[in-house]
Amino acid sequence: MTDSTPSLLAQGYAWLPDRVRRAAEPFVRARLAGRHAVALRGPEAVRFLYDERHVRRHRALPEPVKSTLFGHGAVHTLDGQAHRVRKAMFLSLLTDPGRVAALTDRTAEAWDEAVERWERQPRVVLFDEASRVIARGVCRWAGVPLDDAGAEPVARDLVAMVDGFATPGPRHWRARAARRRREAWLARLVEGVRDGSADVPAGSAVEAVASHRDVDGEVLDPRTAAVELLNILRPTTAVCWFVAFAAHALHRWPGNRARLRDDDGAYAEAFVHEVRRFYPFAPFIGGRAVTDLTWRGEAVPSGALVLLDLYGQNHDPDLWKEPYAFDPRRFLDRPPGRDELVPQGGGDRALNHRCPGEDVTVSLLKALSTRLARLEYEVPAQDLSIPLRRVPARPRSGVVLTGVRHPSAD
Repeated sequence: MTDSTPSLLAQGYAWLPDRVRRAAEPFVRARLAGRHAVALRGPEAVRFLYDERHVRRHRALPEPVKSTLFGHGAVHTLDGQAHRVRKAMFLSLLTDPGRVAALTDRTAEAWDEAVERWERQPRVVLFDEASRVIARGVCRWAGVPLDDAGAEPVARDLVAMVDGFATPGPRHWRARAARRRREAWLARLVEGVRDGSADVPAGSAVEAVASHRDVDGEVLDPRTAAVELLNILRPTTAVCWFVAFAAHALHRWPGNRARLRDDDGAYAEAFVHEVRRFYPFAPFIGGRAVTDLTWRGEAVPSGALVLLDLYGQNHDPDLWKEPYAFDPRRFLDRPPGRDELVPQGGGDRALNHRCPGEDVTVSLLKALSTRLARLEYEVPAQDLSIPLRRVPARPRSGVVLTGVRHPSAD
């Protein structure tokens, strides 16, 4: 079987959906980086992949991904009880409604402060500005000391880790350098918390990570603690991708703006879910088959990569009526099924590897999309295309806005 890695790099998000379409079934075989791989799609596939009797993450994540996106020793690389104990720390921080609300409030405050500055600027690039806003908000909430001058370089590094994980070349090397910088920075902070030289708020994310004890009863070494702090700060800041997509949607389908302006909470949530479904974020996730398996009569050999086609599933006509139409109303009648809408993975977040920050993503995007809809601005001529060959994809221009002003400024 010919190795498909060059095709994956060339096609990006379209690679797996194209193969599934040609196969006419939600199961395909491939070879990636010399390894046997199978790719699945659909709610049944989600449950199969997230069953640890079938698939595990340990030794499944390639080194380039660990050295950029997740970090070595991260919760994403653990399985079994070790994973559950580490994951419990994230769940306590990122799923508690009060904590989620506090993080959203901090970020909304940072957005409102930024708007005052945007009103004095001839143009803003929303992707870049949103990354700074969210980085400032999540650092304030987490207890990470960060002054206004430090927000831009921190945001730039957090974005770089996401932007360069899936591509060779300059973006990838920037991601590695950004991770080294920020792990060293946060490791020093953890050491300071432990020796009393750094003062952080009681109950903050920094304090929780610094004091966390793993399954062996030991605290995390400073570098691993820094990795896990970054696994709070980095994915939260990555919501800037969705903010740019939300602006793209409001520009292409402006009829959504009025309902968001009216503070229709149900519609805002439906809009957020549709942004997360419609636009490209993660192309797929995967793990390693722990034994010889069978899925729908197809053999999956032990050690094979097992991939879940996230982008394809979010556009599967068997799950979504008119999947390439942007229509938030599809989520007004019922909330999305746990194993149907999978932009950030599937499964049970308390037991599996599903992203524990999904509530944070939805809450932040609701708040910021509503605020964006209430702003007055122009969208000048620019390249708003979203090339699916680029992983992670985003509007080429970053969504440039001019004449930004709050209606109250009239």
